[in-house]
Amino acid sequence: MQIVLFWIFASLMLFFGALVVTLRNPVSCALSLVMTFLALAALFVTLDAFFIGVIQILVYTGAVMVLFLFIIMLLDLRGEKTRRLNLGAWAGGGLVAVGFVGLLVRVIHTLPGFAFEKPPLSDPSASDVAAVGWTLFEFFNLPFQIIGVLLLVATVGVVLLSKREIK
Repeated sequence: MQIVLFWIFASLMLFFGALVVTLRNPVSCALSLVMTFLALAALFVTLDAFFIGVIQILVYTGAVMVLFLFIIMLLDLRGEKTRRLNLGAWAGGGLVAVGFVGLLVRVIHTLPGFAFEKPPLSDPSASDVAAVGWTLFEFFNLPFQIIGVLLLVATVGVVLLSKREIK
């Protein structure tokens, strides 16, 4: 069942990733990117990496995409106008895509590691959150604090830049 869910979420992630590239409206692209991030979080959950899946939803799907949508709305971007199709560009892109899929299939079939089902990655008795927190605060305390200050400065900068002048 785990492998079936993995392939379902991988297919959804690829579908919405393709929509991010092909849609013309920036808001629709951003919402497709949100769905791509959610499918990626579900992939992490199927691989028993629950903490990474939750962080994926909180950080990327929540904070980063809200920031992207805020910037899109602030800049008042319009959808791209439709252009004529360039047949050479489509043929070249299709050739590259077919070559990539062929190479991917070849790699999957030649590596013996893909032939058997993987065991769960996490130990049920150990906590992902405790291990990540311990590593962050013991070995990466200073960079963690610097990133926090940089995010604070960026937030203040966005608020000041988006403030309209009263005439």
